[in-house]
Order: sequence, then C-alpha cells, then structure tokens
Amino acid sequence: MLKTMKITVLFDGKCGICSKEISFYKKISPSGHFIWQDVNSIDSKKKYNIELYAALKHLHVIDNDKVLIGVDAFARIWKNIKYFKFLSFLIQLPVIYSLAKYFYNIFAEYRFKRLKHCQILIKETE
Repeated sequence: MLKTMKITVLFDGKCGICSKEISFYKKISPSGHFIWQDVNSIDSKKKYNIELYAALKHLHVIDNDKVLIGVDAFARIWKNIKYFKFLSFLIQLPVIYSLAKYFYNIFAEYRFKRLKHCQILIKETE
C-alpha cells in the first residue's frame, strides 16, 4: 500500500483573515489530507526550521519536505481541493503568477505591519 504524505499548512491563527480562510479550506478539503498548524501554537523554528517571523508574514506549505511560500503555498493547497484545481492552474500561468506574487507580497507586508502580535515579535527580536 502506497502511503501518501500529508501537506502541512503553517498559518497565522491570530490573524482574522488568515483564520477565516483556513477555516474555509478545512471545511472543503479532503479529510486527512492536510495538517493545519497555527504558528502561534508551535515552535516553527524547531519543528520545521522556519523562523516565526517568516511564518507569520507569509503562508507556508510543506509538501514532501519542499517548503512553498505565499502564492506557491496557496497554489499547492488549491491543487489538492476539488473545485480549486483550476484556480491552482490559473494562478501559475506566467503573467498571472507574477501579478499574484506582487500583490500577495504587498498584502502580506501590509497585514504584518498592522497586526499587534507581529509588531511585538519584531520588538522582541531587535
């Protein structure tokens, strides 16, 4: 029997937008296919060698030991959810991919700067 690897999703559970989106994915994703990890409740550095700062700033997906970040992480999640497979394909088209990465990074920076728990982390590391 072939054992399938689960896809680990690292997300910021203290972010309202992130929590709502991940809750939606949890409801519609195949049972047992993903491991959903709130980076605020684990030691991402120790467990996955991903700094908390990075894990809070961008969505991370770990699939077969490959770490995907931001738009690539979303594409991997969508690829594994029935009605989102086309969206995964679409976002990986060259022009769309470039635009999506650009706007995702702007949003990630904006979100990170506005969340109190992220700002506390920055002050602790200074």
